[in-house]
Amino acid sequence: MRRIKTNRTCQWLALSYLLSWLAAPGLLLANETLVLNTALTSPLSNDAQSGFADTVVKEALRRIGYDFRSIRLPAERALINANAGIDDGDLLRIAGLQKSYPNLIQVPERVIDAEFVVFTKQATLPITDWQSLKPYSVAIVTGWKILERNITEAAEITQVKNVEQLFTLLLKERVDAIVYSRWSGLGYIRQNSVRGVTVLKPPLARRGMYVYLHKKHRHLVPKLSLALRAMKHDGSYQQLFQQILTPFAEQ
Repeated sequence: MRRIKTNRTCQWLALSYLLSWLAAPGLLLANETLVLNTALTSPLSNDAQSGFADTVVKEALRRIGYDFRSIRLPAERALINANAGIDDGDLLRIAGLQKSYPNLIQVPERVIDAEFVVFTKQATLPITDWQSLKPYSVAIVTGWKILERNITEAAEITQVKNVEQLFTLLLKERVDAIVYSRWSGLGYIRQNSVRGVTVLKPPLARRGMYVYLHKKHRHLVPKLSLALRAMKHDGSYQQLFQQILTPFAEQ
């Protein structure tokens, strides 16, 4: 037991030392701001830059000598602009998007595990996986690649621009169900005092979510990954999770 504790302590000290060393060159660029696109909503991201993903990535970038700003764009446009280098990257996406957007590089340390779930006014709908959506009318947000790739055989599929349009369709009973991120959906329900909507279990999918940077910033990828890992080791990541996300899970 003593050896394991010592090894973990040494690993943590080595990680801290390496992170400090990597941050040193960034001190010369302390005023440079990385602009990351996002279609996410509260509690993951918001205009005040105080959502969970905003705060975690902001702190990780600060540790390597950069400032952070997010720009809210439709999901598809956010990817297109990031891939074109108009902006510096995308705040939070599922793994593997570099296959379709080759100018983007996935930062390998995940920011959060996201659950993609069904929201409906019909609490008894027997939906447990992608295939069981087939008899129903379903709405999703355009540009959410995991949903576009997996929801292809529903009786009717409606794609909209944002979460407001998504929940409007559901609340007006124009669709049987919507599929969206659990955290962002709970955030919308809380902020808009929505009643009568059920989140079905289990989630249709659970995926790690990652920062993507444009290839012009490839030198920052290992540094940012290391900074995110260090936040999980020193407890600051867990503190932000409890502070920002846990209240939404308890509603």
